[in-house]
Amino acid sequence: MRDTQDGGRDAGERREPVRVMVVDDHPMWRDAVARDLAEAGFEVVATAGDGDQAVRRARAAAPDVLVLDLNLPGKPGVQVCKEVVGAHPALRVLVLSASGEHADVLEAVKSGATGYLLKSASTEELLDAVRRTAAGDPVFTPGLAGLVLGEYRRLAADPGPAPGADGAGTPRLTERETEVLRLVAKGLSYKQIAERLVISHRTVQNHVQNTLGKLQLHNRVELVRYAIERGLDDD
Repeated sequence: MRDTQDGGRDAGERREPVRVMVVDDHPMWRDAVARDLAEAGFEVVATAGDGDQAVRRARAAAPDVLVLDLNLPGKPGVQVCKEVVGAHPALRVLVLSASGEHADVLEAVKSGATGYLLKSASTEELLDAVRRTAAGDPVFTPGLAGLVLGEYRRLAADPGPAPGADGAGTPRLTERETEVLRLVAKGLSYKQIAERLVISHRTVQNHVQNTLGKLQLHNRVELVRYAIERGLDDD
């Protein structure tokens, strides 16, 4: 069961509150989101109103989850995402945007965002999305997940070199790592994979991180592309 008392992650994995930072250029919206998160038990460690400020404060505050708007003055949200995830790969980014444009969604994911939620979402949907993002699950407003998976497939059909390909042969994955990779390619969340394989959520995360390291990949986009290129999503 999920610990719902303090915005925390799965019981037994982490009991302290999830640390969240909120970035939005509209003060009233930013304050309202931060207040909702704090009242739900999350620890709001910082807020920011522009891109440059967001990068500086994210590095200083080291949040678990960055709730990020894309339309920011000074530095766009996608650039903020690239910089903070590049500096802290364990940081999860949940984009919270008014835009449902496909180009914006795909650019955000390619920049390292874990999920994408529209601002029309309810408070409960936002809180649930932050919890799931902190746990490493991909979270998308309904309809957008299929778009992202479709883009993975388009990229997989690109004749360019596969991420992680270095001419030295395919790295050897364990049977369990391959099994997890296959389910990631099918679009399952970490929670769904854990339930399917009857293992813990943390074990799924560990398998994914180990696989990323072996394949010299950097994020879920590259990982799913790698799997689809090898037909693992069709098994």
